[in-house]
Amino acid sequence: MKFKSGSLAVLIVFSATAHAQSSITLYGVLDSGLLYQSTSAATFLPNAPNLGHVYQLKDGGIYSSYWGLKGSEDIGSGYKITFRLQGTFNTTNGKFGLSDTPGATALFNQYATLGATGPFGTLDAGRQIVPMIYAMAETDVRGAQYFGSILTAWLGINQAAGWPGTSTNAPIGALYDSNALVYSSPKFYGTTLALEYAPGGVAGQFQGGTRESAVLKYSNYGLNLSAVYYNGHDTNPFPLTYPAAPVAPATGQSNNRFYYFGAMYTIRGFSVSASYAIARNPAKSNSVDFEMASGGLGYQFNPSFRITSGYYYLKDRNNSANHSSEFAVGAEYNLSLRTRAYAQVGYVNNKGTMNQTIVYGAPVAPGVSTTAAMVGIRHSF
Repeated sequence: MKFKSGSLAVLIVFSATAHAQSSITLYGVLDSGLLYQSTSAATFLPNAPNLGHVYQLKDGGIYSSYWGLKGSEDIGSGYKITFRLQGTFNTTNGKFGLSDTPGATALFNQYATLGATGPFGTLDAGRQIVPMIYAMAETDVRGAQYFGSILTAWLGINQAAGWPGTSTNAPIGALYDSNALVYSSPKFYGTTLALEYAPGGVAGQFQGGTRESAVLKYSNYGLNLSAVYYNGHDTNPFPLTYPAAPVAPATGQSNNRFYYFGAMYTIRGFSVSASYAIARNPAKSNSVDFEMASGGLGYQFNPSFRITSGYYYLKDRNNSANHSSEFAVGAEYNLSLRTRAYAQVGYVNNKGTMNQTIVYGAPVAPGVSTTAAMVGIRHSF
């Protein structure tokens, strides 16, 4: 009996130790609000007609709603094996988020990674949000939100470059990359480096469908700096008329180039940001060559309440008639540790065929001015 009791005690101890060495977390966010927009369009086509004002329940006023699982196992000596599964969903209809294929959804469209972390840094393999997006968010007072931010400006470039908005396979830069290997270095005197390589897996084409990027960031003493280089091959293979028109064959041609430089400084609650970017298709630089500039100002009144604002300018360097200016301002108040209320208003003046949106996923009529306002709630679990 003593032997059995002792064995049981040993098992309990080892079970507790094993449990302490690994963890799994279920987490997520729901973000929903009411959106008013003075113009609207059915697509992101440069000649899409103005359908008039729209008033709707909209998912994602700050960021998209999502849910996920993440975990790690401590394998000793400061090393861990990690995984992350995360996907967006629409709170208004329950549908999952978009995949690389137009019109198709995916359960884990943001993250599906297996990785390792240790003194060397981190290495993640699989579909994931690319490092350039975090670099842009950290040098934008508006934080690359879904409503009027550096994110909607960058997506405006993609729309002007022919992205239909029905897939995550953008022609300029990337929000997500599949088949990606991403290395992130430890912080050294405030500086970090992230490197990405995504093999395309195209038979007979070493560079067919590949992606590569590098991000250098500095964060210290209230100052954030970032520099981004992104290069893609055979990106955005789906034409605007897909599926009626065929998918472009992989050739290994470099057709996606993005450079970004940004800075943000915060002192005594005040934040100011500025950025400049060039986005082009090296294979068709005479038709896809854009410039992006931004500025932002914000103030944190107390731990619960802040106001942010941003200005975002886009220019078609091949056609001076195509340009747009966007301004957005928002207020956020933390009702509790997990619940935030927000109110936002934005204005965009699109000229020529430009169709920069105010809020992600809500097309505006190209070539005209649009006003939008949104109030909502964001709750995390």
